[in-house]
Amino acid sequence: MSAPALRAEGLRKSYGGKEVVSGVSLSVPPGQCFGLLGPNGAGKTTTLKLCLGLVEPDAGSIELLGVPVPARAREARRRVGVVPQFDNLDPDFTVAENLIVYGRYFGIRSREIERRVPDLLEFAGLAGRSDARIGTLSGGMKRRLTLARALVNDPDLVFMDEPTTGLDPQARHLIWERLRQLTEQGKTLILTTHFMEEAERLCDRLAIMDHGRIVTEGTPAELIAQHVEPHVVEVHGPMLDGWISRVGNLCPRVERAGDTAFCYAPSAEPILRELEAEPGLRYLHRAANLEDVFLKLTGRDLRD
Repeated sequence: MSAPALRAEGLRKSYGGKEVVSGVSLSVPPGQCFGLLGPNGAGKTTTLKLCLGLVEPDAGSIELLGVPVPARAREARRRVGVVPQFDNLDPDFTVAENLIVYGRYFGIRSREIERRVPDLLEFAGLAGRSDARIGTLSGGMKRRLTLARALVNDPDLVFMDEPTTGLDPQARHLIWERLRQLTEQGKTLILTTHFMEEAERLCDRLAIMDHGRIVTEGTPAELIAQHVEPHVVEVHGPMLDGWISRVGNLCPRVERAGDTAFCYAPSAEPILRELEAEPGLRYLHRAANLEDVFLKLTGRDLRD
């Protein structure tokens, strides 16, 4: 079997006396898309920085593409691409110049980078934009250029911190298509995202993190089957309180969020029959998904 593209054992990191990463262990096989999910403040970004050798752990060990980190982090990062959470493109350069200058950080000759630029821009859906200034690009174009820039050194492993935040559905779907192409080429992707649909579509495996710890790990289908009932009925309307008090015996778990009740059950038929007699209530019957798992394990309260 191939060695993991990323192996982390017992990672710990504290800031100001508060432990933000508490014994995290990860193993990501090559050629997979691995998702790291969690609420704000769960420790995801710090974990990525530890794995990249950008900060030093208080305890634990890391191997990135078989190279020990942080001891030889610079060597490991030569084979890694990074898509940061916020675009940091240089507004003084054109689209092509952003790729060329970035490639020089890896010691790649300008002539070689210039040869790669057309393919990278085609991949990012930016063909014909080589001479455009950054300020003239839409948010989706900037995000796709940031992805192209992360590939300028032809990395074996790409870290992506919320790569589609702020994008419209069209741009998001294009990036999903491009990320699937990367895994088909054998590249390893490590992804953080707040879009559960994105994680469910793209990730071969994922871990959910909260309060600095991994609370569960598996394939999306495994986690849904393990943690939540298969059927969900979302109910809302002015008579909701009275209805909830009458149907507690029909579903093993009911969660209230604002004016909506989420009814989780092995079968939806008894709940739907009861709702037929309640014309003042509206409802949606759907299959359980990864967002249900996420909310069950991390709660529905806001995180700042």
